[in-house]
Amino acid sequence: MDVELGEEVGYSIRFEECTSDKTLLKYMTDGMLLREAMTDPLLSRYSAIILDEAHDRTLATDILMGLIKGICRKRRDLKVVVMSATLDAEKFQKYFDNAPLMSVPGRTFPVEIYYTKQVEKDYVEAAVKTVLQIHKKEPPGDILLFLTGEDEIEETCKNLRISSVELEKQYGPLVPLPLYSNLSPLEQAKIFQNCNGRKVVASTNIAETSLTIDGIVYVVDPGFSKQKVYHPRMRVESLLVSPISKASAQQRSGRAGRTRPGKCYRLYTEKVFQEELEEQTYPEILKSNIASVVLQLKKIGVENLIKFDFMDPPGTLGPNLAPETMMRALEMLFYFGAFDSQGNLTEYGSLMADFPLDPQFSHALMVSPKFNCAEEVLTIVAVLNVPPVFVRPKNNQRKADAAKSRFEHEHGDHLTLLNVYNSYIENDCNPKWCFDNFLNARNLKQAVNIRSQLKRYLSKHGLGSNNAGNYEQLSRNVRKALCAGFYMHVAHAGKAGVYTIAKDDLKVVLHPSTCLKGKDDWVMYHEFVLTSKQYIRTCSKIEPSWLLELAPSYYSLNNIPDSDAKRALSKISKKKNSKRK
Repeated sequence: MDVELGEEVGYSIRFEECTSDKTLLKYMTDGMLLREAMTDPLLSRYSAIILDEAHDRTLATDILMGLIKGICRKRRDLKVVVMSATLDAEKFQKYFDNAPLMSVPGRTFPVEIYYTKQVEKDYVEAAVKTVLQIHKKEPPGDILLFLTGEDEIEETCKNLRISSVELEKQYGPLVPLPLYSNLSPLEQAKIFQNCNGRKVVASTNIAETSLTIDGIVYVVDPGFSKQKVYHPRMRVESLLVSPISKASAQQRSGRAGRTRPGKCYRLYTEKVFQEELEEQTYPEILKSNIASVVLQLKKIGVENLIKFDFMDPPGTLGPNLAPETMMRALEMLFYFGAFDSQGNLTEYGSLMADFPLDPQFSHALMVSPKFNCAEEVLTIVAVLNVPPVFVRPKNNQRKADAAKSRFEHEHGDHLTLLNVYNSYIENDCNPKWCFDNFLNARNLKQAVNIRSQLKRYLSKHGLGSNNAGNYEQLSRNVRKALCAGFYMHVAHAGKAGVYTIAKDDLKVVLHPSTCLKGKDDWVMYHEFVLTSKQYIRTCSKIEPSWLLELAPSYYSLNNIPDSDAKRALSKISKKKNSKRK
């Protein structure tokens, strides 16, 4: 429109607003529109709403669709367009009271699809062979290879570089380029640049819908991606390598026909595609912790969560998607004091909903003034809400680990992140200092912005930011405040470095990236990661007596399965009782 950004056309994302009184057209994430619905339930500021990429079925999109369906019945003047490239159109039409359907033919070139004759045992090895085969036999054109994660992508790029050396004289250069979310912006930009040779972009499913790379003619699709799965009993979300859906497979093949006729090589049989792949990817609401969703719905004014018009109510699909997802969310919010025993939103819960954070973070932040460490908890929460700040390049891992060790704190990773942020501020947010210390300057800059906004939220609600005093006391108080939010994420040490999640008797080990050495009896963790083993990541040392102090009803000895953790808590409980007597 040839106007200044933030004037007639603006945008709004979490922790960043770029609009003005003149703004007529506003781009925003689904989460931001949902937050606006908390203060304006009829979305009266808007005359037209476009929900794009609706097939992604994110948590916020699913709730927005339920809210907008109700708003449309009350506001006949509101126009709503639901857009997608791979949508189950009939299901959406039916949900939106038989809304009209407009089908726009895509401007893509034809794509030939090839399947394997039999199932591949090792899809990564098969992918490398397929790429080399294309390079030898097919005319010029770049290749897009879909893989599941960073390690797989880096290893494949390394193997392709080694293999392409022998082929270069006869077939020309092959240039493997990685693409995943944790990659630095400079490295990501390389996929769009011209290079001397045939490009091979090895990518996660970020290249499935989010961006288009000119020059791609060949797509190699092994048929897998990492997908989020929530285990309500263990209260953990984990990324698992799972088969993609038919809709994703179609989307991937379409990437080959953007600039000219292309080819897609599927590393699975046609029978697998027709009979074993799901039609659509499961919506996020069926495989996520929905505590923040429940809190937002209550804040908006939805009294009966069970009767809310979800397109797919939580716990209705899939073998691992138990109906207890909703119950676990309600349980967590009740323990935090956000809901009363009748399931009604409390005043404290209303304040929690104002923070654009997961409930665990909101709770830790709101109790931090009681422990005289609000400034420090603010910083840690801000850093945990951006992508990882540590950079560990494959060709420089030793130097990166040595640089990280300079920031490490004896009590764990949360205070290590605090050290990183404070050093970044002391060095005037200098990008060169970040580069020299193997830190991601972009993510730290984002953390500074998030912290300043969260501080405004705290001030708005009259929550002070006084300081604890001496170093040891501060370290203790910070961990205690964080434990108030993450007391459900606690593990107890057993034999040979194996830990047990206290409430669920699940065996886990510390992630290699943690600065703890596995010698601490009790740890609090931020993330559960399931790869070759069950890992807990971003961990800090805690004292078990805090659990009985911060969450006595949750850690009631009757609620914990018989384990070393239960016996340890039982001893502490007896000591506390004898002191009282």
